[in-house]
Amino acid sequence: MKACIFPILLFLLGALMLPAHLSAQKFPNLDKSSLDIASFPKRGANKVVRVTYSRPFKNDREIFGGKVKYGKVWRLGANEASEITFYKDVTIDGQSIKAGTYALFAIPNETEWTIIFNSRLNQWGAFTYKEKHDVARVTASVSTADEILENFSISFDKNSGGATMYFGWDLTIAALPMKF
Repeated sequence: MKACIFPILLFLLGALMLPAHLSAQKFPNLDKSSLDIASFPKRGANKVVRVTYSRPFKNDREIFGGKVKYGKVWRLGANEASEITFYKDVTIDGQSIKAGTYALFAIPNETEWTIIFNSRLNQWGAFTYKEKHDVARVTASVSTADEILENFSISFDKNSGGATMYFGWDLTIAALPMKF
């Protein structure tokens, strides 16, 4: 009987001595601003443009002119600077932008926004933004939404000759037509 108990005890002792790190792995909490992707066209293999960005919440805050200052460079979202990939050359506000990936920033104002395409990728926020890396600056028109948009969002609609990219948050919508 003792011969049968010894292997069982040895197995149990070994199991208790497994490295603690196997069960102690810690995972970070979920981001408060979820990562999202907007693209045009939305479906299919022939994408023209894709934007990767984080979606902060309004949370009863004053957004434009408050949390997001007028006249200051903003990362168009939260966390890392948003990034836009053009899979073909595009024309925006009369400026040609080559296919490629760019950091995407804005300088919001009450009646129009300056949208910035910057060649430096992997930036956290706008803290290391440098104008000397700008590839293009274009103007987006601003309108007022019918209802509050709780999360910052980016979407696309088809237009003649291309698409319009929309940036919306709170009661503000900025529209940026592009041709391709």
